[in-house]
Amino acid sequence: MSNSSFLTEFLLLGFANTRELQLLHFTLFLGIYLAALLGNSLIITAVACDHRLHTPMYFFLLNLSILDLGTISTTVPKSMANSLWDTRAISYSGCAAQVFLFVFLFGGEYSLLTVMAYDRYVAICRPLHYGTLMGSRACVKMAAAAWASGFLHALLHTASTFSIPLCQGNVVDQFFCEVPQILKLSCSDSYLREAGLLVVSLCLVFGCFIFIVLSYVQIFTAVLRIPSEQGRHKAFSMCLPHLAVVSLCVSTGMFAYLKPPSISSPALDLVVAVLYSVVPPAVNPLIYSMRNKELKDALKRLIQWVQDQQQ
Repeated sequence: MSNSSFLTEFLLLGFANTRELQLLHFTLFLGIYLAALLGNSLIITAVACDHRLHTPMYFFLLNLSILDLGTISTTVPKSMANSLWDTRAISYSGCAAQVFLFVFLFGGEYSLLTVMAYDRYVAICRPLHYGTLMGSRACVKMAAAAWASGFLHALLHTASTFSIPLCQGNVVDQFFCEVPQILKLSCSDSYLREAGLLVVSLCLVFGCFIFIVLSYVQIFTAVLRIPSEQGRHKAFSMCLPHLAVVSLCVSTGMFAYLKPPSISSPALDLVVAVLYSVVPPAVNPLIYSMRNKELKDALKRLIQWVQDQQQ
């Protein structure tokens, strides 16, 4: 194929060639997907319905759960369907939609995690100004900015990637349409514009990462000054779930995109892609609910209410 205008579909990387392993992949992904749907849906419902959780921290958590649901729904169902029907094909428009949605939701999630770090910083380091700095209008604006930044990145990357002539076939070495893998199909030197956009995005990601690190340096400095052990424990409990989610998101994403080419292989790229695109949306609800008493109590009340309605 000499030009991307003649492409009607791409071929994604399959997890296995034998029927038994394909069905095993389908079953494993189905379990992970259902766990992500259940966990994030419970958090969204609990935060939306329980007035005790109508605070900035839980407002941002609700947005994070929505983004997690979108991220895992963009990649996993198509991969499951391909394994179930023993195919690798995805349409050209479907591939473009995957790229747009994944960059949009993943970028929005990272921006939101940065906003949540600022929320924790204000809550612990400037508690007297928390009501002023984190009012409802300010929270809505910050959440909207996180979503808008993801949308803008997705628009730029999708338009740039799919305007590049593709003359290296239509086989994408990944289980979903990923920008770096599509760039490998481009003609010589035609990918430089999109590569430049990727570098700019990485710089912005690194800037957000530095902001998060500096926020937590000040947070932990302030926490260690708290005289009571109970106060320190409460402060750490507020921050550790967010810090764990950030660590999981950043470590898997950085390894996926910054690992040395010398250790790159289709199998390793596949595993790493699963780690940064599938695991966090499924694990994040568990991380947030494990050490958060208010959220656990809200979930118990929600489950009890559902049981009462069924009786």
